[in-house]
This record gives sequence, structure tokens and C-alpha cells, in this order.
Amino acid sequence: MEQYNVTGMTCAACQARVEKVVSKVPGVTSVSVSLLTNSMGVEGTALSTDIVAAVEKAGYHASVKGAEKENSQGAEALADTETPKLLKRLIISLIFLMPLMYLSMGHMMWNWPLPGFLNNNHVGMGLAQLLFTVIIMVINQRFFISGFTSLIHRAPNMDTLVAMGATAAFSYSTYALFAMTAAQTAGNNKLVMSYMHEFYFESAAMILTLITLGKTLEAYSKGKTTDALKSLMNLAPKMATVVRNGQEQIISAEQVKKGDIFLVKPGESIPVDGIVLEGNSAIDEAALTGESIPVDKAEGDNVSAATINQSGFLKCEATRVGEDTTLSQIIKMVSDAAATKAPIAKIADKVSGIFVPAVITIAVITIIGWLLAGQTVGFALARGISVLVISCPCALGLA
Repeated sequence: MEQYNVTGMTCAACQARVEKVVSKVPGVTSVSVSLLTNSMGVEGTALSTDIVAAVEKAGYHASVKGAEKENSQGAEALADTETPKLLKRLIISLIFLMPLMYLSMGHMMWNWPLPGFLNNNHVGMGLAQLLFTVIIMVINQRFFISGFTSLIHRAPNMDTLVAMGATAAFSYSTYALFAMTAAQTAGNNKLVMSYMHEFYFESAAMILTLITLGKTLEAYSKGKTTDALKSLMNLAPKMATVVRNGQEQIISAEQVKKGDIFLVKPGESIPVDGIVLEGNSAIDEAALTGESIPVDKAEGDNVSAATINQSGFLKCEATRVGEDTTLSQIIKMVSDAAATKAPIAKIADKVSGIFVPAVITIAVITIIGWLLAGQTVGFALARGISVLVISCPCALGLA
């Protein structure tokens, strides 16, 4: 199974889309994409360039995982960089959401006091709500970029629902604001008050903020579930002492070659798999076997990377290096397991592939149905947006 890194996925619909396009590449016999580790495992005879091209065409990014590079930088690649970014977005969004909710809900529903310049200034209130909403939309622009890009590629995802719901609420509210200004110019105060109830700016902003909260919790959860894999990768020693041309040299563990003679002093980690040429020692193999009692090693015995030399001095010959070491094989197996799905998960992915288009269709039918029933555009649009908003969390994909 050849492993790839895949970026740009945001939900189960994205995951299903990548699997679908890669499975159509000639020569691919099976493909499994993991949203958890942003990785993809592909089996078959297809060229890696064709697979990467298919993923890129679908609107995502892919690259072949480098074996030697993976052991040294794999933990960094799995590092949770997304949660801090999302947390920052969430905090800033909340800062602007609170005054918006004060204006739209606090004053309108509970008659909370307003600043003097907004008292009986309905257009001013509308403009203030519009500005706060625009700021929140800019802060959370990734929803719109991802949502509408996937829509252009005819593969709508969960972000498409968020983007469409927020855009619909904002667009209709902006129309209501302009209609209010026209009514105020005409001196129709009754119509002005009517349009005050047609603002859905807070709905657009609340949608984005709540989904950002969900994305933050999701990213935090994903970061925690990859801790075991990161811990395994961090076990790999970074440096090794080798004997070349009769002299000791300290080099990167990645540069150790099969057949090299390496030295391990008491307290040091063994850099690669090898066989003991000289010396006796007790080796702590708990990192690989879980056994807390050290194992005695003598001339002719095998030693493994990431185990710790506790007592004696050892001179060893490298027998397996890079991705061939026992530790690398364990990391690969765990990584492959994370990218492999249970049968029930595959069923959920198939459902999520048609979930988003189905929700969009239901939302459109809802709007048309209420309009045919004689309700106003604002009323019908609010119900259609509700369908989109209720459906947009990735609950199905996470399950």
C-alpha cells in the first residue's frame, strides 16, 4: 500500500470525494482515505503522478509520503496546528458576535438600552449589524472558500451548507436594509419597522461562529487521537555514533547505512536495528515490547532502534535502517490502521457522499413549498436556511 498526504479536506464529504476520484484512476484496486490523519493508502499499479493529478483535479492537494523523511518529520506533520488557528478565529468571532446579538436580540426582544446615536435610528442599527456580520464573515472566510470551491467542482461538502446558509441570510438581510432606507425616505415608518424584523444578520454570524466552535472541538479531538502515533514517532533517535575510516562520527540517524558500525554508550538509544559485535549490556525494550524488565544482550544478539542501552558499551553492525527498522514498521502499521476503515465506516462515507446534495435539494423544496403556501420570502428563506444550518455539522461523518 502506497501512502499519500492529502490536504484540503474538511469533512466526510471531502473524504468520500477523494476516495471516489482516486478509485477511478486506471490501475487502482483499492483506496482508503483518513480524515483523521489526512492520509490516503492506495493499492494497485497506478502511477503516483496520476493519483496526485486526480486528487488535485478534485480540488484538494496530495503528495507521496517520503519514507525516510516520515520518521524524522512525521510527528511534526501530525502536530496539531489547526486547533490554535481555529481557537483564535472563534475568540475573535465571539468578540464581534456579542455586540451584534445585543443589537439584534437584546434590544429588539428585551428592550435593552442603546447608545444615543442609535436610538430610533433603525437604518443605523441595520448598518451596525451589517458591519459586524461582514467582519465575522471575513474572519471565517475559509467556509466560503472551501464551500463554494467544492460546489464549483460539483462535489459540495459540509462547508457548502454553512456558506450557503450564511450567504442566504446575509443577502436577504442586506436587501431588507436597502428596502428600509427606501421606506424611510418615503416617510413610511410602519414599513420601516416591518423591515426591522426582516434582518437575519445575527443568523449568518451565529451560523459561522457555532460551526467554528464545532470545528475547533473536532480539531482538538483529532489532535488527541493522533497523540499515540506522534509518541511512537518521537521514539526514533535523532543522532547516531558511527565508525567510519577508523574514526568516530556523530551523524543523523537517517544517514546510517546498512553495514555501518555504530557505537552505543550507556544511557543512549539505539539508532537502528543491528547485531551486537562487541560488548554486553542490558537493553530496555519497553518502547517496543512493553516489557519493563531489561533484556541482556551479548555478542551475536539482535538490538532494535529506539530501545535504550542501560549499562554496558556496545559495538554493533547496522542490519536494518530507515523504513526497514522494527520501529518504522510499527509506525507504518499504526498509520495504515488509521487510514483503514471498518465496513460500517465505509457505509457512512457512501451516505455522506449524497448527504450534502440531498440537503441542498430539501432546502430548495422547503423554500418553494412555503412560497407556494402563501408565506413571505423572508419566512420561506428562514425555513430553508434552517434546513441548511441544522444539517451542516459533521455529525454523520464523525459517527
